Amino acid sequence: MRPFTFERARSPAEAAASAARNPGAKFIAGGTNLLDLMKLQIETPLHLIDINALGLDRIETAPDGGLRIGALVRNTDLAADARVRRDYGVLSRALLAGATGTLRNKATTAGNLLQRTRCPYFYDTNMPCNKRVPGSGCSALDGVSRGLAVVGSSDACIATHPSDMAVAMRVLDATVETVRPDGGTRTIPIAEFHRLPGDTPHIETALEPGELITAVAVPPPAGGTHIYRKVRDRASYAFALVSVAAVIQRDGTGRVALGGVAHKPWRVEAAEAELPRGARRVSERLLADARPTRDNAFKLTLVERTLGSVLTEARS
Repeated sequence: MRPFTFERARSPAEAAASAARNPGAKFIAGGTNLLDLMKLQIETPLHLIDINALGLDRIETAPDGGLRIGALVRNTDLAADARVRRDYGVLSRALLAGATGTLRNKATTAGNLLQRTRCPYFYDTNMPCNKRVPGSGCSALDGVSRGLAVVGSSDACIATHPSDMAVAMRVLDATVETVRPDGGTRTIPIAEFHRLPGDTPHIETALEPGELITAVAVPPPAGGTHIYRKVRDRASYAFALVSVAAVIQRDGTGRVALGGVAHKPWRVEAAEAELPRGARRVSERLLADARPTRDNAFKLTLVERTLGSVLTEARS
């Protein structure tokens, strides 16, 4: 691990301003992803800003009846919150499907959104990776790609976003609240928060340099049946080959988002009009622009079957 300087921020605005003043700075909270990447020298921040004392660890009922989830709320606490379990079951189930209890005790809401891909070539510093070293190439294109993206990818990157929570947040139409280095604030719809790779896969989110997430807001409960179904190689502590987050109403309408298939949580609202007609019709619309590799073409069928299982469960 390379040397770095360290400070404890006293306010969100101070943290953001410090990050802007110190090129190469990173925020640290739970550190469950960042510290691993630092040990491998994939991330080499010159300055760490500890944000754990900023008071961003509360879950509050919003004036509109939704929830405002602080950036530092731990995954365990969010999954166990009575309001989340009652009104946002898809979120609680997604969180419990990710990582282990020990990691969930440390991982934060903001950190979960910001975790980086688990593509094996991203983690292997001996291999070219455009996400790690822009312009170096993508080893996965001609390599082992079984777990990687089938849609929304590019010739520069076929990595997938690893978060389960983010898929649930996408189906819930969450918004991300931030503070900028100048003290200004803004709200980013979750649909616009994560970026597709294009020619710049190293730019993963809509955050500006130094911008700090302070909270994630979810709108008032949508009702319906909430399901999160994750298909993976192991029964626990494994990333999704395919996951489906769904909120299905009694009349068969609803919302669906996919994990494990793209560089970001994958939702195509136009496809949701096909929900009453079944999984095949929805899958065709969701994956209309799919570009699978030889290794991961099976994901197209797996999406349809997993979604079919979800819709069957919802009807019952």
